[in-house]
Amino acid sequence: MIAKIKSNIAKVIVGKEDTVELLLAALIAGGHVLLEDVPGMGKTVLAKTLAKSMDLSFGRIQFTPDLLPSDVTGLSYYNQEQGKFVFREGPVFTNLLLADEINRATPRTQSSLLECMGEGQVTVDGETRSLGTPFFVMATQNPVETLGCFPLPEAQMDRFLMKISMGTMSMAHEREMIDRYITDEPLKKVEPVCNLSDICRLQQECREIYVHDDLRNYVVKLIQATRKGGGESHTEAAMTEGVSPRGTLALLRVSQAYALIQGRDYVVPEDIKAVAVPVLAHRLISEDDDYRRKVQKINGLLQSVEVPTEDWKRA
Repeated sequence: MIAKIKSNIAKVIVGKEDTVELLLAALIAGGHVLLEDVPGMGKTVLAKTLAKSMDLSFGRIQFTPDLLPSDVTGLSYYNQEQGKFVFREGPVFTNLLLADEINRATPRTQSSLLECMGEGQVTVDGETRSLGTPFFVMATQNPVETLGCFPLPEAQMDRFLMKISMGTMSMAHEREMIDRYITDEPLKKVEPVCNLSDICRLQQECREIYVHDDLRNYVVKLIQATRKGGGESHTEAAMTEGVSPRGTLALLRVSQAYALIQGRDYVVPEDIKAVAVPVLAHRLISEDDDYRRKVQKINGLLQSVEVPTEDWKRA
């Protein structure tokens, strides 16, 4: 099923296999993704292709400074015909939500997603309503534009299971994209290859992927290492806060999902290393908030923390 989904997405998205695998890992792990890239890299097309491939309901919010929390979650209004207050659902009541340019909204509006992303529910006027299952947020932001933008608070960043980037295209892939799109529109032809129950089953299978005790300890050692302050290098000195316990569980769960995508029912150290940067780097809090420095920090820990050697299959 995973191979079919990847193949279906590849009909539209050219040359982004690594990004697609990380995106699928986040969905299967039951988390959310922050896509940070300049405009025109295909973030919206990727979100729509993913939704169509899995037959998921799709919602989109264009975040702007004047967007209100009720524009996201919905609101209660008085219906004169019925003679009572009626709740009108907001765009979050969907399976896949594209939060486009999320950092253009005010902190008040951004905070309206905290409960949605953390607990899969919305509370309006004292009444709590459950969101769809699965509920997957793909948020985008432009890293080079700051005018009219509001930085995402740490609590919001910590809600994202991963922060990834589409990256640039190679010359061969860009030429392939031209040949594919010059007379056609592949997105319009995408058909579902699975459904909601299939995705829910994958999410359940993810939790059953075996993680050896030594690898569980390895995950904990990596997380603990992010919380050690000081050090002689500027990179270490700049970090003020390490990864939260939510990040610990995120690294474990995404490692399981990544192993499942690779066709295994057990995690190996390479799975943890492959997802460590997108899962952990954005959770670090530093004085200068330099994301590249955070990536260097995680890469340095992957080099310094000893990797256990074992037979990782279930005993």
